[in-house]
Amino acid sequence: MIPRVVSIEVLDCLRPDNPDAMRARRDLHRVHRVMGTRSIVLRALRSLTANHSKAMPLRILEIGAGDGSLMLGVAQAMVPMRLNVLLTLFDRQPLVEPSTIERYKEVGWNTTQQVGDVIDLAASGFGRAAASVNAPWHLVVSNLFLHHFEGAQLDLILKYISRHSQAFFACEPRRDWLSLAGSHMIGAIGANHVTRQDAVLSVHAGFNGNELTDRWPNDSNPWILQEYSAGLFSHCFRAESARLH
Repeated sequence: MIPRVVSIEVLDCLRPDNPDAMRARRDLHRVHRVMGTRSIVLRALRSLTANHSKAMPLRILEIGAGDGSLMLGVAQAMVPMRLNVLLTLFDRQPLVEPSTIERYKEVGWNTTQQVGDVIDLAASGFGRAAASVNAPWHLVVSNLFLHHFEGAQLDLILKYISRHSQAFFACEPRRDWLSLAGSHMIGAIGANHVTRQDAVLSVHAGFNGNELTDRWPNDSNPWILQEYSAGLFSHCFRAESARLH
């Protein structure tokens, strides 16, 4: 087993308008295609929302949403389910373009962008901050995001989610030798130096086994937890309130 090491990634230190950062965010679109992230998230969300009443708005929060493009692809694929979705894209940088919001509207998803730090949200999320972003949520989603955190910060985020949602799905880098080898070859898809460096750091900070299950809060609300590998390089964690069953 590769030991888990969380490091600050290069992209996190660059201004949004930095040319290298802009290129790296475009690289992420290709990374998601290679990892099959959209299909992984789509399968999970279809399952988690299958029993939701179409007459009731489905409140979804994506933390670390970036430019919103990944979830847009999921929304477009979920159109046949005809869900009434209220989506909040939460990120510390305002990266969602107005044209992206319009594309969400085309598939019937009412989408807003919320700018803030997830640690600040989680730390104060048991009061006014939670109400400011429409908690409680039916579903919280994160993609390639939780691996940025460890220790008390990761525990705080998971605690916020468990107290303010009915279900949670995370798709993260899988920390194993195959993923590490793949991260060293990411230049083959044309990734720039920021993405090449961050890909390796992401795998070292990724998850394996039941690491997220073991950190999920043990509170009075019973949860159904599942942690599993997906595709060649992804590690997924799914949590559903047992009260939904």
